[in-house]
Amino acid sequence: MKEIWAGVQEAFRLIFILDADLIEITLRSLEVSLTALMIASALALPFGTWLAIRRFRYRRFTIAVLNALMGLPPVVVGLVVYLLLSRSGPFGVMGLLFTPTAMIIAQVIIITPLIASITHQAMRELWSEYHDLLISLNTTKRQRVVALIWDGRRTLMTAALAGFGRAIGEVGAIMIVGGNIDHATRVLTTAIALETGKGDFALALGLGFVLITLTLVVNLAIHALSRTEQEGTW
Repeated sequence: MKEIWAGVQEAFRLIFILDADLIEITLRSLEVSLTALMIASALALPFGTWLAIRRFRYRRFTIAVLNALMGLPPVVVGLVVYLLLSRSGPFGVMGLLFTPTAMIIAQVIIITPLIASITHQAMRELWSEYHDLLISLNTTKRQRVVALIWDGRRTLMTAALAGFGRAIGEVGAIMIVGGNIDHATRVLTTAIALETGKGDFALALGLGFVLITLTLVVNLAIHALSRTEQEGTW
């Protein structure tokens, strides 16, 4: 018990003095996850909105596949990306394996279906409200997508934050494609796993407290946006 308490005290001390390793790992985690979030949002938000308003033959199948991809095991994503980026893979010549870029690619694949699915569900309800108006104005499909995205921007921000929450807490795929290399690809989750294995509970706890704080901030932001959206409907 004394060792645990000592580790907690040391963890708070590292946070208070802004330990260099802790700050470096945290900033790298934010850089990777925020970059992945921007790319995934640029892909998922328009696609999810388009899927809500477009009718085509295999639409239900597409939606089912999208929902299924939300539960895609991250380690499988990591394995696939590893094979694609390895020296014997089709993109091995690019030398991206064990770099932050490889980690970003893995996170984009993981969170894009999540953001797109939440976007589709939200935009489907919004489309039912604006359907007659937008059609009567003789808008193009692109204009309809833009209009729905703008009007539902708070809900879409919630979808993006949910994607960020999953990205920042990912460990399996990141460990595989990043390699957890010190001062290169080590992020919060992989560093926690490493330091725990080494028995350095102080740094592991410090990183854990930072990760918990980031997760809480994201969840509080989602809650605040959801309440604002609900109040705006009354």
